[in-house]
Amino acid sequence: MREILIVGGGYAGFYTAWGLEKTLRKGEARVTVVDPRPYMTYQPFLPEVTAGSVEARHAAVSLRRHLRRTRIVAGTVTGIRNADRTVTVRSALGDAYELRYDILVVTAGAVTRTFPVPGLAEQAIGLKHVEEAVAVRDRLLTAFDRAASLPAGDPRRAGLLTVTFVGGGFSGVEGFGELLSLATALLRHYPELRADELSFHLVEARERILPEVTDGPGAWVVRELERRGARVHLNSRLVSAVDGHVVLSGGEEYDSELIVWTAGNASNPVVHNHTDLPVDARGLLVVRPDLRVGTDAAPVPDVWAAGDDAAVPDLASPVPGARTVPNAQHAVRQGKRLAKNLVADLRGRRVRPYRHSSLGAVATLGLGRGIFEFRGIVVKGFPAWLMHRGYHVLAVPTWERKIRVLAVWLTAALFGRDLVSLASVQHPREAFLAGAAAGERRATPVVDRAA
Repeated sequence: MREILIVGGGYAGFYTAWGLEKTLRKGEARVTVVDPRPYMTYQPFLPEVTAGSVEARHAAVSLRRHLRRTRIVAGTVTGIRNADRTVTVRSALGDAYELRYDILVVTAGAVTRTFPVPGLAEQAIGLKHVEEAVAVRDRLLTAFDRAASLPAGDPRRAGLLTVTFVGGGFSGVEGFGELLSLATALLRHYPELRADELSFHLVEARERILPEVTDGPGAWVVRELERRGARVHLNSRLVSAVDGHVVLSGGEEYDSELIVWTAGNASNPVVHNHTDLPVDARGLLVVRPDLRVGTDAAPVPDVWAAGDDAAVPDLASPVPGARTVPNAQHAVRQGKRLAKNLVADLRGRRVRPYRHSSLGAVATLGLGRGIFEFRGIVVKGFPAWLMHRGYHVLAVPTWERKIRVLAVWLTAALFGRDLVSLASVQHPREAFLAGAAAGERRATPVVDRAA
């Protein structure tokens, strides 16, 4: 029985394993997925997780629950040596060991790209994982509580009520719009705070946001965000974030309690630096249209790749040499095609190239607001927001997750947003340690010095 090893349990990896489970005959091959997280993150829901419109756990799809005939290995692949057909895995406990394979599938996924900005590593938080989305939401809610406890006119209130997003792609704009919507709704529950005290900043190094849409809809999104009281800084870079004090390249400075970094992705280090597989100048795996690693002239036997770390030719693009955009739309469909090609290859049948024409771009800008564009057709506002929710509830894998998300949306429509902050879960032992310290003080005998 051949061993199929899948590196990464994200979109492409999950759908590849899921497709193999549905297609492989008993005893035909064994599938193993290696990933440090026991779930696949449905990233389009992360902006709504920050706003409390989707429960955090509902944006994660359990690998063990839905891949029942797949071996799940909790660990991080730190090296790939295809010459020996082995990968090195580091477990959560820090132990390193090797796994052998007959067929390798690399779907490791991209990592957050950062720059050497002073204070960035200490102050900012990303928006690529469920844990980060939850932390962004809790930090905003905690900031509101702290600001409301300060007297009016206290200069610290301004910093607490200031939010900065760096990066104007889909992740940044959607997260920014959803958090702005949440902050505006929170004001009804905080009579101590005023709307003009909120300060939201979106920083983008290029001259426009949302490069996935054309200039007109992109400019409309900027106007819509500014109409709602936000500041959009185009052609601007973050120069410093030391101690939460933001300095922009245009000279503007201000204090910001919450800094969210969404300024793009970089290839996974294991693909970029720790493999003997062929990579291009950007550190992405060289992939043929049928998702095999290599070129037509020099294919790599029994190695396949898809997703953010694969330079997959875009056969649907009129531009020669174009590569597919690293987004969920392609990763899901590449995973499905990859599963079919793997089974076909195992059975000696013809594999097919990956081809997918874009279904358009749709983004949420907060509760009841959105933007959609497809081949010159542009939909704005509430209809686009409904289209966003409809598309993603259909796209999230498994009926179990679809029903859970729909139930939360229905509950929110009836009773409003859940405004509870659970920031304390990030430090769960603080209350216990405080209680233990108090108990020690009570147990210490009092010495009568006068005696």
